[in-house]
Amino acid sequence: MRILAGTHKGRTLLPPPKGASARPITGAAKKSLFDMLAPLLPDASVADLYCGTGTMGLEALSRGAARVYFADREAGAVARLRRNIRELGVAKQCVVWAGDVWATLGRRLERLDEALTIAFVDPPYAQSRRWDWDEATRRLFEPLAARLAAEGTVALRLPTKVDLPNRLGPLEVIRRKRYGGMAVALLAVRTPRRSWSEQNTDFADPD
Repeated sequence: MRILAGTHKGRTLLPPPKGASARPITGAAKKSLFDMLAPLLPDASVADLYCGTGTMGLEALSRGAARVYFADREAGAVARLRRNIRELGVAKQCVVWAGDVWATLGRRLERLDEALTIAFVDPPYAQSRRWDWDEATRRLFEPLAARLAAEGTVALRLPTKVDLPNRLGPLEVIRRKRYGGMAVALLAVRTPRRSWSEQNTDFADPD
């Protein structure tokens, strides 16, 4: 697990501990996703939900994000996340929310005094396969939509066989891309001002 670009390019990150439910994203898929999000990264406020040891949020910081809110419930992964943050010297730019994302996200977002530019949502596959999308919308996606900046985007990673609705409350899928057995969907509150990304809801070929 390495940071691919930016001020910390090449730095190695601790992976999730053995037996953890997190599935680290592949380097090729991470590069593709960050290429799509590149216009949003400078000075961004980012949420990295189900973050594991922080590979997505720390990549965002390396590429110019101003602050990242990390959230995960697994104690072993959170301990390694904190070590990764210390090793990179970015503690002043990081907030760690330890605990159940499903149960606590709404009230944590209510306390924020800034809008989020990007939110990574990367639940364990076993969990996302069981999701009731109405409840997921209420617990996760509606609170996120309420805190997104005007150009804000949610990047949701799922196994390809999960049937993702085109809308989750105020959020609409604007782009999907498949990488082997996983898929990433970008969701946003559709407005005429969205100019940074082509609106494309077709799955692309695997990279």
